[in-house]
Amino acid sequence: MIEQDTIKLLRECDAGVKMGVASIDDVLDRVHSEKLRQRLITCKAEHEKLKGEINGLLGEYHDEGKEPNPVAKGMSWMKTNVKLALEESDETVADLITEGCNMGVKSLSRYLNQYEAAEEQAKDIAKRLIHLESCLAQEMQPYL
Repeated sequence: MIEQDTIKLLRECDAGVKMGVASIDDVLDRVHSEKLRQRLITCKAEHEKLKGEINGLLGEYHDEGKEPNPVAKGMSWMKTNVKLALEESDETVADLITEGCNMGVKSLSRYLNQYEAAEEQAKDIAKRLIHLESCLAQEMQPYL
């Protein structure tokens, strides 16, 4: 049970990190504020660092991880492009990033509770990812 919960939690973290990086990539070239751009670049790097840790642990379990849900990823991409086509502003970018962060925190918290038998190392990664998403959402507030 511990191993299965650990793998499942790490897979969800893997999908979440990939979704976060893709979302940042989708908006980065539309950002006007250099300060906002730098924060997003820094956060993307923090996501990629966690991704490396997740992949290392998944490798120990001989698991290849999980891709984000293609429908969710497609809907996110479409929503981003429609909103930015209507109004290309830092406010729109901040709104999209905040929504994504809130969805990530919600789903990762659910998985953390669902896979409570997971090893502490996997739980720690999930908690750090939740914290990263929460902080980014807060940092978007001045741009809303």
